Amino acid sequence: MTLFSILSPQELLMAMAIAFASGWVKGMVGFAMPMILVSGLNSFLPPDLALAGLILPTLVTNGQQALRGGRVAAVASIRRFRVFLVVGGLLLLLSAQLVALIPGSVFLVLMGGFVSVFALLQVLGFRMTLSQPSTAVEAVVGGVAGFVGGMSGVWGPPTVAYLTALNTPKTEQIRIQGVIYGLGAVLLLAAHLGSGILHAETLQFSTVLIVPAVAGMWIGMKLQDRIDQASFRKATLLVLLIAGLNLLRRGLVG
Repeated sequence: MTLFSILSPQELLMAMAIAFASGWVKGMVGFAMPMILVSGLNSFLPPDLALAGLILPTLVTNGQQALRGGRVAAVASIRRFRVFLVVGGLLLLLSAQLVALIPGSVFLVLMGGFVSVFALLQVLGFRMTLSQPSTAVEAVVGGVAGFVGGMSGVWGPPTVAYLTALNTPKTEQIRIQGVIYGLGAVLLLAAHLGSGILHAETLQFSTVLIVPAVAGMWIGMKLQDRIDQASFRKATLLVLLIAGLNLLRRGLVG
């Protein structure tokens, strides 16, 4: 069977355009690729195909993002957020096997509600901050991100909310997001090779989306380099608010 046995040439072109747009936004703020890809692809493709399509572009672009500051910095980020990564990774692997058994709508509503309120309050000037990292908070946020990520392919918003609350500097936040999402993408790939979401045809589809996603991200990163910390924070919160509202929509109306 070939790629065009699961989608038409027109659908493939639309998917590539969405991948480019998702890469552009990710290059700007360091996240939101899965959200944009899943939302866009779900509008004309089956949910399982949309989920499969995002896996390889997400893996490749997060690898680029994580290593942009060098391997030493990436390893330091892994050590700093090891609790988040371990708890989130375990729950991601678990929830990925439940995709066909448990509807993820309730988790999407809960996460979307929290993220939307957090981002809206921040945009309106109410600062919700953590003076220092908290192991307990990190474990909870990592667990929620991993569990919902395994079911939906979207685990960025709670991660960004946590890093924003810590007032993480722009360059460091971008790198940390890349590390966390990159390792999550590796686990998502492994989990869905086992769940049946990824197979010969869907792997072809996901591979094709890598190029437009990387091209979009390259352009977005060029723009990101030109903005200061305050502008980066505002752009991050705006995208986070949109992400939260989108998660609410998906949870409530599908």
